Amino acid sequence: MHLYRAEPKAAARGAIVVIQEIFGVNSHIRAVADGFAADGYVAVAPALFDRIRPGIELGYTPDTVKEGRELRSKLAIDDVLADVQTAIDSVKSAGPIGVVGYCWGGYVTWMAAARCTGLACAVDYYGTQTLDAKNEHPRVPVMLHFGEKDATTPADRIAELRATHEPHGAKFFTYDADHGFNCDQRGSYDAPSAKLARERTLAFFRDHVG
Repeated sequence: MHLYRAEPKAAARGAIVVIQEIFGVNSHIRAVADGFAADGYVAVAPALFDRIRPGIELGYTPDTVKEGRELRSKLAIDDVLADVQTAIDSVKSAGPIGVVGYCWGGYVTWMAAARCTGLACAVDYYGTQTLDAKNEHPRVPVMLHFGEKDATTPADRIAELRATHEPHGAKFFTYDADHGFNCDQRGSYDAPSAKLARERTLAFFRDHVG
C-alpha cells in the first residue's frame, strides 16, 4: 500500500492520518496532508484503493462519483481498517496520532475510532455511512462536521447519532453548506464553512495530539 507522507519543517507535534474520499489519494487529499504538515504534524494518507488497483486518482464529476462508489463497494471495512492500522503504526515514532477523514473517509475514520488502536482522537467530515454505524462506540474523543444542506446526511439522522454519542463526549458541528464543503475542487466547496471546520479541527488536534 502506498502512503503519501508530508513532513513538518520543525519537530513534529505528533501525526495525523488523512483518510481519502471515494476519489483516491488525489491532489486534494495530498493538499490536505500538506496542510497538516504545515501545521506541525507528520501527515500520511494511505491509498486505500491499492487493494483494487494502485494509483487510482479521480476528479470530481458525475462519472467519477459513480466510479468512486463502485470502487468503494469492492472493499470490506475490515480490510480497509487493517490498512488504516498500518498507516497508524507507520507514524508511531512521531508521537500521539489523530485521524481525519472526508466523505467515505469520514465513515472510515469513525470506524477506526471504534476499532483501531494507537489513536488519540478522530475527526469525521460528512461521513454519510457514519449515520448507519451509530452502534459503533469510539474509544477516543471524536469530532464530527456535517453540512446542513447535505441530502446524504439528513438532520434527523444526525440528531439520532448525536443523541447516542454526544452524552459520551462526541463533538458535533453543522454548517450552512452541502456535502464536500471542505474540498476546494468541488462545486459544493464553501470557504467560510471549510475555514471554521478546520479551525475547530486544529484546536481539537492541539488538545489531543499536541
